[in-house]
Amino acid sequence: MRKFNVTVNGKIYSVDVEEVGGDSTVAATPVAAAAPAPAAKPVVGDGTPLKAPMPGLILGLAHKDGDTVKKNEKVVVLEAMKMENDINAPSDGVITYVVKKGDNVDTGAVLAYIK
Repeated sequence: MRKFNVTVNGKIYSVDVEEVGGDSTVAATPVAAAAPAPAAKPVVGDGTPLKAPMPGLILGLAHKDGDTVKKNEKVVVLEAMKMENDINAPSDGVITYVVKKGDNVDTGAVLAYIK
């Protein structure tokens, strides 16, 4: 009997496996069970949220935190399906970014707040 840890849907199970004959051997090394990743804390910001319209990769930020932006001005470049998409400010104000270059985001993720 060999003992293995198996993770299914984030839950870790300890299982015993019995080898039952045959000449072929498979070497498997059980991996130490890692603690589940903590749930991401919701980001609470002040101002109008700028949300991702689709999942993708943040390729760039057009401004720095604290810069003043105008409505419909490009503030984030999001790559989705091998295309670069400009994400524009929903209103005039001062921008505070939640994401950084290289982040992967899901649809509806807050990218920045404009106050």
